[in-house]
Amino acid sequence: MSVIVIGAGAAGMMCAATAASNGAKVLLIERNDRCGRKLAITGKGRCNVTNACSRDEFLKNVISNPRFLYSALAAFSPEDTVAFFESLGVPLKVERGNRVFPVSDDAADIVSVLQKFCLDCGVEIIKGTVTEIITENGVVCGVKRSDGTVCKADQVCVACGGMSYPGTGSDGIGYRLAKDCGHSIVSLRGSLIPWEMQEMELCRSLQGLSLKNTALRVESQGRTVYSDFGEMMFTHFGVTGPMILSASTVLQPGMILHLDLKPALTEEQLDKRLLSDFEKYRLKNLANAFDDLLPSKLILPFLSLCELDPLSKVHTLTRVQRQSILHTLKDLPLTAKASRPISEAIVTAGGVSVKEVDPRTMRSRLCEGLLFCGEILDVDAYTGGFNLQIAFSTGYLAGLSLADLR
Repeated sequence: MSVIVIGAGAAGMMCAATAASNGAKVLLIERNDRCGRKLAITGKGRCNVTNACSRDEFLKNVISNPRFLYSALAAFSPEDTVAFFESLGVPLKVERGNRVFPVSDDAADIVSVLQKFCLDCGVEIIKGTVTEIITENGVVCGVKRSDGTVCKADQVCVACGGMSYPGTGSDGIGYRLAKDCGHSIVSLRGSLIPWEMQEMELCRSLQGLSLKNTALRVESQGRTVYSDFGEMMFTHFGVTGPMILSASTVLQPGMILHLDLKPALTEEQLDKRLLSDFEKYRLKNLANAFDDLLPSKLILPFLSLCELDPLSKVHTLTRVQRQSILHTLKDLPLTAKASRPISEAIVTAGGVSVKEVDPRTMRSRLCEGLLFCGEILDVDAYTGGFNLQIAFSTGYLAGLSLADLR
């Protein structure tokens, strides 16, 4: 059984190696000079390979079409991912939020061991760009490359990724290949993506500032549509960071982001803290009275939000002014303007319609011998290792199918 896998990312390499290890003759075609370029930069270069949670909890973190993943997760679970990499000599560790990383904190270890596993299983890896999937009477029979070369195969699996980080090779070519074979593409959009804020000047003044242990509440027309707790960062255009990336899945222009800078304290407790600090610094300027409460970069912009003169003395503060400080600490509002371009998204939402793919095999329901796995499918999840696990699970299941084991 001759097989071609298009794209040597997380899903593609898992698919190719699984098929080859089960007896298929596999050609893996990658357009870049090296495999796993996007995988190498995930998790800020640390590679959050999976999330150590139950299947039910995992599916709660899948945004689009979670039911489609039942068979894939049953075939290759987060526990299987951990066992897989550790069996190949890459020890893993679990961090906050059940995020799983290599002990080395180096994504290159994951990439290199996956590539070596492919080669050890007998996968042939070549560089090239596939421009056409060749079919005869609705049946796959090979692919054509950009140099005109035709590679024959009984089956083809498309694992080209989405449209995020196009510099890594995910430029959307897989969607065209799928459409040419008759598949529908669900509207593409960035998921897990930074957002621009209307308060551009404020965000620019805080560029590079990271906030930890911050609470976030997203409000739309007076109703809370999302809440979270964790880390975020200000940029020259707005906000980013784990908490913002997850919130981006629901954000729309005009929604209000409410930041609680002191979520561990009730308003009453925080008021007592303010009174204590202000007594301690009563003869100081306001600009020098918040070192115990706020990062230094945030103090002056914060006072500006409260409409307070940073050179005024602490002891001159009125009760109303103190209440303004208290309120802003517990509820600093930002207004969503627009998401950043899809090229800056961590993953692409939308893609090949899962209605046209058999979830038990990853096989196309429209074209015999055609399969899909990974980000190209209309399945995406929150940040935390879930999207990589989807790539590994769907890739593994597709690999079994290519070897005629499903």
